[in-house]
Amino acid sequence: MAYEILTPVEMGKADKLTIAAGPYDGYGLMLNAGSAIAHRLLADDGDASAFHILCGPGNNGGDGYVVARLLAESGASVHVWSYGKPAAQTDAAMALQDCPVQPRPIAEFQPTPGSVIVDALFAAGLNKAVTGEAAEAIERANAAAARRVAVDIPSGLDGLTGLPLGPVFHAGRTITFFRKKPGHLLYPGRTLCGELVVADIGIRKDVLAAIKPRCFENTPHLWCERLPAPEANTHKYKRGHVAVFSGGATATGAARLSALAAARAGAGAVTVLSPGEALAVNAAHLTSIMLARCDHNQDLQTFVETRKASAFVLGPGFGIGERARAFALALLGYQPAQLVFDADAITSFEKHPDVLFHAAGSTAEIRLVLTPHEGEFKRLFPDIAGSETGSKVERAREAAARAHAIIIYKGADTVIASPDGRAAINTNGTPLLATAGSGDVLAGLVASLMAQGMPPFEAACAAVFIHAAAARSLGFGLIAEDLPAVTAIVLGDLMDDWQQEKSARNEGVAP
Repeated sequence: MAYEILTPVEMGKADKLTIAAGPYDGYGLMLNAGSAIAHRLLADDGDASAFHILCGPGNNGGDGYVVARLLAESGASVHVWSYGKPAAQTDAAMALQDCPVQPRPIAEFQPTPGSVIVDALFAAGLNKAVTGEAAEAIERANAAAARRVAVDIPSGLDGLTGLPLGPVFHAGRTITFFRKKPGHLLYPGRTLCGELVVADIGIRKDVLAAIKPRCFENTPHLWCERLPAPEANTHKYKRGHVAVFSGGATATGAARLSALAAARAGAGAVTVLSPGEALAVNAAHLTSIMLARCDHNQDLQTFVETRKASAFVLGPGFGIGERARAFALALLGYQPAQLVFDADAITSFEKHPDVLFHAAGSTAEIRLVLTPHEGEFKRLFPDIAGSETGSKVERAREAAARAHAIIIYKGADTVIASPDGRAAINTNGTPLLATAGSGDVLAGLVASLMAQGMPPFEAACAAVFIHAAAARSLGFGLIAEDLPAVTAIVLGDLMDDWQQEKSARNEGVAP
């Protein structure tokens, strides 16, 4: 499964590398693109009363002219509306010359009910707002009682950021080529694209080796190979020991959710580190999960030295302030434990972010995962959050490099970023997770996978995906307490699927 995501610039490079290697020239790729679009239109929208093709002056418009020709040759009723004329001796000019349907000015465009409007005005590289007659045509298209299909990306949408540059064509379906772009997956672009179809137009896959993409769609193929499947000769401490810090007597539930999630995700041992005042409350609710008193840094040091936990979760329900900062900085001094700082641990450094970043950067190894939602991200990285340029992916990358940590930038389009520049956009998220405690479960999942030896970036990506898949499996009405048991089922199924795929490869059978 293809999981690489290409920026508009990288996609342009993919085109050029393919053309240089052959067998297709630029016009050949344009013909392939137009053919793929026309085939899909006839398959899905063959009952349309007419097809209205909106063509711009560049290669996107050239694709549109090829589509118009092929649809007309199939016997469909086709109308072409042009905005600007392709430059002479370009691939788009050749496509216009070969198109038997006479274009009319886009100012005269009037969509008809029951028709299909194909947006081939501007591609993903657009960097300014659509104005004038093209903007007016987009507005008429959006208001029409018609089906809307975009070529490459809806006109007016930034292919890098997923943000509107001005008026945007609202597509019910978008047909793009070779690989998805960030703007297809980041909100609000994801909703403006509608159903996303990635068509094969003959671009060579080996171009990826030259491009070296650093952005990916968060699918299991990105990280399944690193999932920590239990070995036959394993024991509980070999499967990792996760410790989760609890809040006070009236704020213990979040830590127990994290702890339970860590246990369900395969950690061999899990301990809740509780202040003395909350020991009785936690003890009343814990069975397989262990309990230890931890009021001060000396208690933590004793625990670290005697129990040798491999991962810690700090933040869920813990409380904001000096105590959280003290524990966080102490943990960053203990090696080689893996760390997840969530919720209150993040907010505790709102006025002292450089202290956290300096401590995290004191070693070359990345072993800290931060899990901010939008509000927490603004508290820790106010200047990055306030930037008016760049995408959510770029903001997450910049934050990861500054913090010397893996960043899980949560939201409907959660982005996971590493200081080395890798980033993944999650696409299976669901509003079902907008419920109290779901983030606590996610923190426990990440810690558990790291405790079992999964690298931090891959562990963060896997946890985000599994977390959302579990929520989708549960459906409406889920509460955070439901998630840990179902995440275990999802994780187990992924492990089984990956083992079957590996076995099929070893036997020379296509998975």
